[in-house]
Amino acid sequence: MTSSLETVGNGEDVTTQIRDIRAAQPGNLMARYFDEAYYCSLDEAKRERLHKIIRSGIENPDSQMGAYAQNCTDYEDFEPLLEPMIRDYHNISDDRLIAQEHDWATPTSGYNLEGVDARLKDVSMRVRVGRNIGAFPLPGAMTKSSRLEFETLLIEAFSVLMEDPEFGGEYLSLTPGSSCEIDEETYRRRIEAHQMFKDMSGDPYLESGGISSDWPYGRGMYISGSQDFIVWVGEEDHLRVMSMKRGSDLSALFSRLHGGLETLAKLIPDFAHSERYGYLTSCPTNLGSAMRASLHLPLPNLTKEGRDLEHVKETALDLSLAVRGVGGEHSEAGEGGIVDISPRARLGVTEAEIMQCLYEGSVALWSLENAN
Repeated sequence: MTSSLETVGNGEDVTTQIRDIRAAQPGNLMARYFDEAYYCSLDEAKRERLHKIIRSGIENPDSQMGAYAQNCTDYEDFEPLLEPMIRDYHNISDDRLIAQEHDWATPTSGYNLEGVDARLKDVSMRVRVGRNIGAFPLPGAMTKSSRLEFETLLIEAFSVLMEDPEFGGEYLSLTPGSSCEIDEETYRRRIEAHQMFKDMSGDPYLESGGISSDWPYGRGMYISGSQDFIVWVGEEDHLRVMSMKRGSDLSALFSRLHGGLETLAKLIPDFAHSERYGYLTSCPTNLGSAMRASLHLPLPNLTKEGRDLEHVKETALDLSLAVRGVGGEHSEAGEGGIVDISPRARLGVTEAEIMQCLYEGSVALWSLENAN
């Protein structure tokens, strides 16, 4: 079968394909905002670059965004296409400026769910940010050699963390032949513990975007001795930095991430960042704070014992929250109606505002759950 990139050698072919996708899949933002006149105005070199950015949306018409940036400069170089998509996804009207501010200041003890209800003293909590290093292409454009070079750079940084009593831990590499390579059983156990990311090679979206190329070379995970600070290497972004705990204190979770991120940042080259879009990421959905903060909340009444997520999803919209099953998107609620909730906004909101939204939204949903 001929690939999409092989059939888009002239403007007519790619515009015809995207026109058909727009009609069949109106939710595909790339197809919705693709402008044929703009595309035809590009020189051949820029068209080829654009083909790589939108390839995932062409080969996977059911994509929501339909684009993965390949280089940090793509957001500026292809702004006429990408900005309308970004505004639509992040719900930013045309009359509002796009500008990202950062603020990590949160109450040191103000976001403790146990203070709301003792039954919430042991929930699963996670907060993560995506980061890319400006000195490297984004993952979709990396070669096998650049992936290995990047992993080597991070292994050196992690070796410093391992000597720090606040971190310790180990680096677990998926790269065949690496001195840090782990076996298949260890990899499986880390996945089951929700610590390691899954095999990306079978994901059609990431494959089309070039992100899963050369799997599993250059991929791995650092985990602290206390198991609460984790850094993924070589997933959708260069780095996914996260803190995960069981408990009730969201402030402590947030603080652990911030402290670990600041320590790591001092050991590696600068992160890719712009004043408009904040931290630059492969997928435009993660621009801005690049943060996802979530917790698992048992909502048996609002989900009809986990059988129906639609009602709680609609309710959560008014609280600026997204709800999904415990296994991620398109999954079901867990036993006892446990769902994953997280603030929807990334771009145009600060880190502190995201954590406030998670806490206040969780409290509101819990109140609704117990009013039924």
